[in-house]
Amino acid sequence: MWLALRLIVRLVGVVALCLALAVAWAMVDAHRSIDRETSASADRVAAQLEILYWRELLWRGGLRKERLLPTPEWQTLATLKLLSPGVCVAFAPGTGEPRRLCGQVEGVGAEAPFWFKSIYEGMLGPQAGLTRALAARQVDAGSIFAVADSEAAVRQAWLRVFTIAEFAAAMALAIFVFAALAIAHTLAPTAAIVAGLRRMAIGDYRRRLPPFRAREFALIGCAVNDLANRLGQATAERIALTRRLIEIRDDERKQMARELHDEFGQCLTATIALAGAIEAGARGRPDLAQDARAIIAVARRMMTSLRGALAQLRNPIAEELGLEASLAQLVAGWNALDAPRAAVRLDVEADLAGVPDDVASNVYRIAQECLTNAIRHGAPSEVRLCVGRIAERSGAIALTVEDDGGGDAARVVAAAGRGIAGMRERVEAFGGDLMICRAARGVRVAATIPLAAA
Repeated sequence: MWLALRLIVRLVGVVALCLALAVAWAMVDAHRSIDRETSASADRVAAQLEILYWRELLWRGGLRKERLLPTPEWQTLATLKLLSPGVCVAFAPGTGEPRRLCGQVEGVGAEAPFWFKSIYEGMLGPQAGLTRALAARQVDAGSIFAVADSEAAVRQAWLRVFTIAEFAAAMALAIFVFAALAIAHTLAPTAAIVAGLRRMAIGDYRRRLPPFRAREFALIGCAVNDLANRLGQATAERIALTRRLIEIRDDERKQMARELHDEFGQCLTATIALAGAIEAGARGRPDLAQDARAIIAVARRMMTSLRGALAQLRNPIAEELGLEASLAQLVAGWNALDAPRAAVRLDVEADLAGVPDDVASNVYRIAQECLTNAIRHGAPSEVRLCVGRIAERSGAIALTVEDDGGGDAARVVAAAGRGIAGMRERVEAFGGDLMICRAARGVRVAATIPLAAA
C-alpha cells in the first residue's frame, strides 16, 4: 500500500476516534447538564413554595394555632415557568399525598432514535432525582422531589449530541481534507526519488535529484545522488577496464596470428614443397608417390584451417572496409563454403557510415561469434543478421541474429561458454545491452551498443 494512502487511512482512524470521543463527551456533558437543570429547577420551585408556605402561616395567625396547614396552591403557571423543560417536581406536604408538576416535553427536541436511547441509557443510566426540604426550620412543612423525565432527558441528550456531532463531523472532514492535501504535498518528492532510482536501474547515472525542502527527503536525495556518482564512477572504471582487456586480448590475437602465419604457415608451405619433391623423385615407387600426395593433401587442409583461424584472430576488417562492407564479406564467406550448412542473410536497416572503429570492430566480432554459434552448434536452414540504428538512444547500433534451428534460449543462457561471455564483455564495455531469447523457430540474440559511449 502506498505510504500516502497508509497515512490517510491512519488519519481517518484518528479522526474517527476523536469524533467518537467527542460524541461520548457530549453524551456525558448532556447527562450532567440535565442533572444541573433538575437541581436548579428544584431550588427555584422550593424557594417559591417556601414563600407561599410562610405567607399561608402569616394569614393563619402563626404556628401555634395550626401545626399542619393545607397545601398552598402552588400548581400554577408561575410555578410552571420555574421548571426547566422535561423536569418534573413532586411536592409532599407533611404526610400528605405528593402532587406532581412537569415541564413541557414536546418543545425539548425531536424524538431520539431507538439505538441512541439504548446506548445513552445503557452507558449513563437513568437521571438521578433529588429532594429539597421546603423549610429548614419547619420539618413538617413537607419536601420537594425533582427528577428529569426519561423521554425528555433522551431528547435533550440527542439534540446536544447531534449538534456537537454535526459540528465535529464538519471539522473532521475539513481536517481530513486539508491533512490529506498536506500529506500528498509532503510526500510529493517520493515520485522524483522513485523516478531517479528507476533511471539508475537502467544505467543512467547522470541524472541528479533536485534539492528538497524536507530534511528527511533532502538526506535521501543526497544519498541517492552520492550513490549515482559512485555507481557512475564504478561503471566508467569497469568499462575502461573491460575495454583495456579487450584491447589486450585483440593484441594477443594479432600476435598469435602473426606467429601462426610466420611459423606454422611457413612450415606447412615447406611441408607441401618437400612432399612435392618426394613425389617428383619417386619414380618406380608408386607407394612412395601416393604417400607424398597424401601428405600434400593433409598439409593443404591444414593450410585452409590455418587461413580460417587467421581470419578469426587477425585485426577485424571492419576497421579497414567499414562495418557494412565487413559484415557483407563475413556473410559472403559463410555462404561461399563448399557445403554451407545454412543460408545466411544480411539486413542493413540504416546507413552505417561514420561508425567509430572500436564500435565497428566489436559489432563485427559479436556478429562473427553469433553466426559461428548459430551454425556450428545448431541445425538451422537460415540465419538472419540485421544491423541498424536506434535514434532514441543517441544513434545506438542494434544487432540481431536470429536462426530457425529450434534451439532452447534458456539452455543457451544457462550453458553460456566463453563465446557468449566475450560478447557480453564487448557489449558492456560500451554500456550496451545483450539479450538472448526465444525466436519464432529458434534462438534470437539482440545486442545494442550506444555510440555516445564510444
